[in-house]
Amino acid sequence: MKQNEERRTQNEELRMTPARSRRSAVVLFVILHSAFCVLHSSASDFQPALPNYTFDFPTDHGAHPAFRTEWWYYTGHLRTGNGHRYGFELTFFRVGISRAPRETGWDLRDVMPAHFAITDVDGRAFRAYEKMNRASAFTADAAVGKLDVFNEGWRAITNPDGSWRIVASAGRDAIDLTLRSRKAPAIHGENGISIKAPVAGYASHYYSMTRLEVAGVVNGARCTGQAWMDHEFGSSALRENQQGWDWFSIQLDSDAELMLYIIRRKDGTPDVTSSGSLITSDGRVIPLRREQLRVTALRHWTSKRSGATYPMGWRVELPTLNVALVLTPLLESQELLTSGSTHVTYWEGAVDVAGSFDGVAVSGEGYVELTGYDKAFRAP
Repeated sequence: MKQNEERRTQNEELRMTPARSRRSAVVLFVILHSAFCVLHSSASDFQPALPNYTFDFPTDHGAHPAFRTEWWYYTGHLRTGNGHRYGFELTFFRVGISRAPRETGWDLRDVMPAHFAITDVDGRAFRAYEKMNRASAFTADAAVGKLDVFNEGWRAITNPDGSWRIVASAGRDAIDLTLRSRKAPAIHGENGISIKAPVAGYASHYYSMTRLEVAGVVNGARCTGQAWMDHEFGSSALRENQQGWDWFSIQLDSDAELMLYIIRRKDGTPDVTSSGSLITSDGRVIPLRREQLRVTALRHWTSKRSGATYPMGWRVELPTLNVALVLTPLLESQELLTSGSTHVTYWEGAVDVAGSFDGVAVSGEGYVELTGYDKAFRAP
C-alpha cells in the first residue's frame, strides 16, 4: 500500500511539473545531443580552401556551409549633417560545428557570433556589443546564394535594387545604413585563394567591397560616409608558430584602396604568407607579397582592460609602388573583449590616413584590426 501511494504521489508531481521545468529538460537534451555531434565532428568534415576557386557574384555574397569558418565584416566612417563623426564595425560570423547528416531538427550545425562597435570620434568614446547564438531560422542564420545574414535584430540584407542594408542596435547605439558599391568585388590572393601558411589548405577564399557609399542613420541622425566589407571563408586556422595578425584597410581620396594582411609569427616577425592588394581607381586588383610590404609601428598603447600592448600609429610603405602613408588612430581605446561570444580580445579601430602615392599627396580613411596581442590567436 505504501509503495502504491508513493507511486501515485510521484505521478501526480510529474503531472504538476511546471512547463519551465519541462522546457529545461528539453534544452538539456538539445545541449547533450549537440555536444555529441561536436565530439564526433572534425576538420575533415569541412572543405579546405584550394586554388582555382572561381567566384560567382552575387551568389558568393551568401553563405558557404561547406567551409568551417566564415565572416561578413563591415567597417566604415560616417558623418552626420552637423558634422559629428563616427566609425562603426558590424561583423557576422558563422562557425561550422558539424556537417554530418541530420538526425533531428535539433542538430547543431553552426554557431553564429556577431560584434557591433561604434567609435564616437567627437565624443571621444568607444562602445562595443556582442551576440552569440546557435544557427536557426529564429535566432541567427545566413542564406546561401545571396547576402542575407542576421543575428537576432542585427542584419545585413540585399535590397530589391541590389544595394545592401545593414542594421544594428544595442545600448545607446544604432545604425541603419544603405550601402552602394562603386567597384566590383576585389578578390585577394592569387589563384582564388589567400594563403595563410605554406601548407595545402591553410588558406581562405577572400574578397572585399572596397568602396561602398553609405547613406542612412546613426544614433538617430541622418548620415553619409563610406564603408568597406570583407567576406572570407575557409576551414583552416593559424599554425602553432603564428601569433596573430595586423590587418589594414585604406581608402584614399585618389579612389585607390589598399588591403594589407600581416601575419605575425611568435617571434614578432612577419610570416612569409603575409600579403595584400592594391585596388586601382578603375578597380584593377594588384596582388602584393610580403617582400613588398613595410609596416612600422610609430608608438604603443597598453590597454587597462586586457593588459595587452598594441602598436598605435603606423607607417605603411610600398617602395616598389612609391607609396608612403601614415595611419593615425582616431582613438586609442578601440578594443573589443568578446567574452560572451568568440572569446577573442582584439583592437579594431578607425584611422585617418595621409601621405603620398607615386609622388602625389593623398589623404584618406581606414580601419585597422590587431589580434594576438593578449595571447596567441586561436579560432573560436
